[in-house]
Amino acid sequence: MKRIEVVQNILEANDSIAAQNQQLLNRNGVFAINIMAAPGAGKTSLILQTIAKLKDKLRIAVIEGDVASTLDSEKVRNEVADVVQINTRNMSESCTLIANMVGHALSRLPLGDIDLLLIENVGNLICPSEFALGEHKRVVISSLPEGDDKPAKYPVIFADADAVVINKLDFLPYVEFDIDSFQNALKGLNPKIEIFQVSCKTGAGIEDWCAWLLKELEANKHKAQTKK
Repeated sequence: MKRIEVVQNILEANDSIAAQNQQLLNRNGVFAINIMAAPGAGKTSLILQTIAKLKDKLRIAVIEGDVASTLDSEKVRNEVADVVQINTRNMSESCTLIANMVGHALSRLPLGDIDLLLIENVGNLICPSEFALGEHKRVVISSLPEGDDKPAKYPVIFADADAVVINKLDFLPYVEFDIDSFQNALKGLNPKIEIFQVSCKTGAGIEDWCAWLLKELEANKHKAQTKK
């Protein structure tokens, strides 16, 4: 019983900081996306494609989460000026970003000059689903080489997501992946989930993904204005 209470206290404390993060983002008009996936699914590739499509329309910043290294943030820094790297090695939670880490990263960003904040979470399909960061939307990437059984094996992260990006469509001729079955499994877990089929290599489907981002950003902006 005591162990359960400790876990609940950790999550409650995280949720409180996440709420503060979101309030800070809202005050500055920043729309934040928490991008989650297994290692190698294409988180950084999707971020780079998104920046390429939207950098002329939006001011974009990125928070990069990794256990170690700055490899991904170095790639992103070539495209946007505002990038903060979080390395979780030796931290209390190494398998995911948590709200406190993101709060510190936000203090290093010029929030008043940002429209869209893309948060690349640590590569993992379990831990990130437990911790809110202050984001407005949660997105999970699942790639064809990983197989189509991920919603069955990791239901929590998909059930809590606002959107799923099926990446690496260019692999479809070479791997066994039943897209219809995968999408049906997602809808079974989360009937309202948005699903996008993309290839970050060829750019296929990126237009639809970015259109959704713009729509959700505008909806969030309108919601914030009506609360004033």
